[in-house]
Amino acid sequence: MTYFFETYGCQMNIAESAAVEQLLISRGWKKADDVQVADMVIINTCSVRQTAENRIFGRLGWFTGLKALREKRPGAKSKTLDLAAEYVKDEAKPLTLIVMGCMAERLLKSLKKDYPVVDYVVGTYAKKQFGDIISAVENKINPKDLKLVNDPDAYEFSSVSLEPGAFSAFVPIMHGCNNFCTYCIVPYVRGREKSRSTDDILKEIDFLSKSGVKEITLLGQNVNSYNYNGTDFPALLDLICSHIEQTKSCIGWIRFMSSHPKDLSEKLIDVISSRKQLCHHIHLPVQHGSTKVLREMNRRYTREDYISLVKKIREKINDVSLTTDIMVGFPGETEEDFNEVLSLMNTILYENAFMYYYNPREGTPAAVRNDQIDVEEKKNRLQKVIDLQLEITRREMEKRVGTVAEVLAENVSRDDKNELLGKTAQDERVAFAAPENLIGSFVKVKLESLSGNTFRGVLV
Repeated sequence: MTYFFETYGCQMNIAESAAVEQLLISRGWKKADDVQVADMVIINTCSVRQTAENRIFGRLGWFTGLKALREKRPGAKSKTLDLAAEYVKDEAKPLTLIVMGCMAERLLKSLKKDYPVVDYVVGTYAKKQFGDIISAVENKINPKDLKLVNDPDAYEFSSVSLEPGAFSAFVPIMHGCNNFCTYCIVPYVRGREKSRSTDDILKEIDFLSKSGVKEITLLGQNVNSYNYNGTDFPALLDLICSHIEQTKSCIGWIRFMSSHPKDLSEKLIDVISSRKQLCHHIHLPVQHGSTKVLREMNRRYTREDYISLVKKIREKINDVSLTTDIMVGFPGETEEDFNEVLSLMNTILYENAFMYYYNPREGTPAAVRNDQIDVEEKKNRLQKVIDLQLEITRREMEKRVGTVAEVLAENVSRDDKNELLGKTAQDERVAFAAPENLIGSFVKVKLESLSGNTFRGVLV
């Protein structure tokens, strides 16, 4: 039987899709060449913004048509579904549609009722029952006859989250969030923080090493608040680095995300600066430049706290690259507040940023405030932030031209088959001429020029 994934949202969703895929592969399932001809389709969803959910609603409408065609229902349309039409030319071939992820958790009780095309809605805490779902599909059991238990107390980490054939892998180390930022729905759909055992993390790393993985990224909704039986995040990083050295692992780089500034300690900075396996790139979401707005967001640090933290980081890790998340248009944001965002950007000089305007999420405190900012004003402010960041990114990256960097070669360039694409430890993209057999290797590259946000270089 065949499967197909559509994964939206964060790296944690990518890791969780990969974990389910490993289960399917172990059961003998194969990846379908196209979504139209898969026996099972799994949509892993995101709820961070309304636009993300709207996209899923659109996909569910599309799958309603696909499912009707696959079941050869009278009146089913085949427009844009040529592969499916050919696939069921001789007989009906049903499709099982599963929705998982944050949107599934948020709409756990209503999604299947509103969209009957969905066979299974798998909430945050029911993922461990995927084995039962797969068995039900294999044995043609009616979805109504399988009861899924969505118990927050029974959350379990998947043992492996490796995508087949990959040499970069995500390793979830904690789940959930206790911060309750007033704009964010994550604590409501992911639940409270739970840290994974150190033994299980090291076991997964050993598996990844045997699979030839060269780079891992430790994941958590708030990764640096990890704490398992007294082992905090800096101690975990130290433990992993020592384990990689002792086992002579092929894993050369370790990354982590996403960090909350209030939990990034001097101890963590010291570990990053002293351990060669830890990449000198930190994604440090600031969200805003105004202390007033940060307080209303419940971020629990001030503008001055953040600037001081960045100073400490750069004093001890002089080649570090910093990226961030920036939100504009939070309820009550004044022109003065917004200008503090721009001034913070000019102070910190981020190498890159994920920039967006505030989008109300039902169930969060900020969504019910009566001082919402007009959408057009939010868009105007966002464009100013984007324009400034593009200029800062160009200037900061130009400083690196002429230097030699270690690069992990990842894949062949789409634009030039004689070139490989890779990334530096600072998470910068690099294109360089090289043979395909170097994919998955660490190589030295001189960064000779800049094309957009991609360095062009030569092997040295």
